Amino acid sequence: MKIAVIGATGLVGTKMLEVLAERNFNVTELIPVASAKSIGKEIMYKGKPYKVTGMQAAIDAKPALALFSAGGDTSLEWAPKFAAAGITVIDNSSAWRMDATKKLVVPEVNQNTLISSDKIIANPNCSTIQMVVVLKPLHDKYKIKRVVVSTYQSVTGTGVKAVAQMMNERKGITGEMAYKHPIDMNAIPHIDVFLENGYTKEEMKMVYETKKIMGDDSIKVTATCVRIPTIGGHSESVNIEFENDFDLAEVRRILSNAPGITLQDDNENFNYPMPLTAHDKDDTFVGRIRRDETQPNTLNCWIVSDNLRKGAATNAVQIAEALVEKGLLF
Repeated sequence: MKIAVIGATGLVGTKMLEVLAERNFNVTELIPVASAKSIGKEIMYKGKPYKVTGMQAAIDAKPALALFSAGGDTSLEWAPKFAAAGITVIDNSSAWRMDATKKLVVPEVNQNTLISSDKIIANPNCSTIQMVVVLKPLHDKYKIKRVVVSTYQSVTGTGVKAVAQMMNERKGITGEMAYKHPIDMNAIPHIDVFLENGYTKEEMKMVYETKKIMGDDSIKVTATCVRIPTIGGHSESVNIEFENDFDLAEVRRILSNAPGITLQDDNENFNYPMPLTAHDKDDTFVGRIRRDETQPNTLNCWIVSDNLRKGAATNAVQIAEALVEKGLLF
C-alpha cells in the first residue's frame, strides 16, 4: 500500500514511521512529506532512504492513505485536497475533530462507525484518547453520568522546543522558552489558550471529544489540564460517577479483559501506572482503582499512556489498520 506521511520529520511524524515499521503495516511505497525547507532531505524507514517531498507531489503520487501530523492550518488547507483526489486522510491535528461531518476515532471505542465515504478521519487529542479507552468498557456495563479528570501531561505533548527548555533548565542553560514559565521542578496549570469560560482549550477538548467519541452527550465531563516535567507519557486522575453500582473486583476484570488496556493495580507490590514505565508502549495503563467513599456509584482511578504513541501515532496507525481490515481503502 502506498502511504504518505505528512509532517514526517516532526516528533509525531517520526513516531508514526516508527509505529508503522514496528507493526509491520503493509507499506509498499512510502512518501514522506514535510515543509519546504525539508524537501529533498532523506529520512530512513526500515533501513532504506526516502526523499522528503512536497504536498502537491504527494497528491500526484496518489497514495491510498495519508497520515497527517503537520498542524491544524496545514490540515485545513491540504486534507480536503488529498480527500478530493480519493486519498483517505487520518489527521492528528485539532482541525477536524469537532466537525460534525467527520469521524473522531479511537479504534477500541468506535471503529465500527467507519465507512467507505470517510475520507478525512480525525485522531483525537492525546489526553482524551487514553481516558476513553478506559471509560468505554465501564460505560457499557455501568453507564457513566459524570467524569472529573485532572491531567499531568508530558512536555513532549508541546514538542521538541518544550523538551529542549526542560533539558536546558536542568543544565542551568538559558535558552528558548516554549512556556511562559520554567517547567523543570514545576507544574503549569495551563495547556493551550484560555477561553472565556476560564477553562483552557485543552480542557474543553476533553469535554467535547469524550462525548463525541463515546456517542453519548449525556456524559458530563469537567477537566483541569496541567503540564509537568516528564517525558514518558501523560497521566490522569479520573473520578467516574456511574448510574449503577459496581463491584471493584468486577471492574478490574472488565478492564483487564478490555482491548488496549494493561491493568497495573497491585498496591502491595507498588505496581501502578507511571510515565516512566508506559514510555514507548502502545497500551493504556490503569491502576489505583478504588471506590470514592464520599458519594455512591463513584470510582477513582489513575490512567497513564505514552502520548506520542497511543496518544497520537499508534492511534492513527490503528485507525489505518481498521480501515484495511474493513476493506475501506480500496
